[in-house]
Amino acid sequence: MLRLRGAHATLVAAITVLAFVSASCGDDEGEATGATGEETTGAGGAVDVTLQEFAVIPAQGSAPAGDVTFNVTNKGPDDVHEFVVIQTDLAPDALPTNKDGSVDEEGKGIEPQDEIEDIPVGDTQNLTVNLAAGNYVLICNIYDKDEQESHYQEGMRVSFTVE
Repeated sequence: MLRLRGAHATLVAAITVLAFVSASCGDDEGEATGATGEETTGAGGAVDVTLQEFAVIPAQGSAPAGDVTFNVTNKGPDDVHEFVVIQTDLAPDALPTNKDGSVDEEGKGIEPQDEIEDIPVGDTQNLTVNLAAGNYVLICNIYDKDEQESHYQEGMRVSFTVE
């Protein structure tokens, strides 16, 4: 039998205590808890999204409900884009629009969740949104006055499902 003395015994005791503390950091349902003791959102995940003239391209078409982090890269090659997450049961090409062709973000049948405005070409920005299960549309809602084009009307829209 191995006997531990002094610093070795203290180290073993500390490791044992840390193991028990770590194992007890969840609540009774197995959910992780934050530093404040509040339940954190389960599931979710990360989704890489490419914006380019003129498409919104998520690496996957769905994510689990909870905190979803969108890692959004504007590959241009020329235009600044934005990224808007909208909850809706409407088809991606059937969202309510303004006269200029941009989406009316206060229109009937849609609930904007969050957005990243003005992402420069070559830049990647992250957006974490707590999403409930349902249907969503991811869009760029920029209207370019000089070119008189709505990026949404040019095809920068795609459906996305949260399960």
